[in-house]
Amino acid sequence: MTLSTLLTWSLPAVIALASLEGLILTFVARRRYDWLSFAASLTDVLVREYLVYTFVGISLAAPFIEFAWQHRLTTVPLNGVASFALLFLGQEFCYYWYHRAAHRVRWFWATHAVHHSPKDFNLGIAYRFGWTGRIAGNAVFFVPMIWLGFAPKAVFAALALNLLYQFWLHTEWVPKLGWLEYVLNTPSHHRVHHASNYDYIDANYGGALIVFDRLFGTFVGERADLPCRYGLVKPLISHNPIRIAFHEWINLVSDLRAARSWREGLGYLFGPPGWRPRESATIVPTRSAPGVL
Repeated sequence: MTLSTLLTWSLPAVIALASLEGLILTFVARRRYDWLSFAASLTDVLVREYLVYTFVGISLAAPFIEFAWQHRLTTVPLNGVASFALLFLGQEFCYYWYHRAAHRVRWFWATHAVHHSPKDFNLGIAYRFGWTGRIAGNAVFFVPMIWLGFAPKAVFAALALNLLYQFWLHTEWVPKLGWLEYVLNTPSHHRVHHASNYDYIDANYGGALIVFDRLFGTFVGERADLPCRYGLVKPLISHNPIRIAFHEWINLVSDLRAARSWREGLGYLFGPPGWRPRESATIVPTRSAPGVL
């Protein structure tokens, strides 16, 4: 099976697996399962893949990608284990910084908040990414790989495989995995990442690996005495896919309209989620809650 075939069939496969998990949790485990949230996530991915990506060609990162490839330092041939290993590690490093910025820079958080909006944690939320990633320019974080000489198709194929790996991380029923917890991103680490508890918030940004979180001080382990509470700090009470996709952009525009100076405007755009001017802030910065830079 070629990589192209694998990626083509990955979407129906993950939807089928998420549906199977939902059915098992509902009828076998007799647990509450939010099928409206499942439907919202399914709508999100189908609209993104078959409408937005097909008919909306705008990409803020596209000019930077083209410029980097035209002015690349070299061309890295993918003809051996070493080159594929460099591609994997380089893409993982870039993904870590993209993911960290997606939580700490409101411009990128406006799209990424969609992924964190569900109040449950299951395979059905794994492909809820929103519709504005290309317009926001998320791919700009992978431009350094292209400038160094990796072909854009190779870089974004590696990213697609990274995201495919992360599908199985979105589950509560997989326990900690022993020594693998020190190297790989696991369901336990990702449960912490999706939690909105104060002690867990904004941690574990890795894709397939957890080593960069350990290296850069953003790793937080799951605690038996602190169950994860999922969703946004200020919960989004809606299953409307359109509201889910644009709620944080609407909040951002509202804050920009209320800005009293260009400095405040920049703070709202590029500060952490919920940033407020110092004189009006009351609590420390947290995901989607007021704070001060």
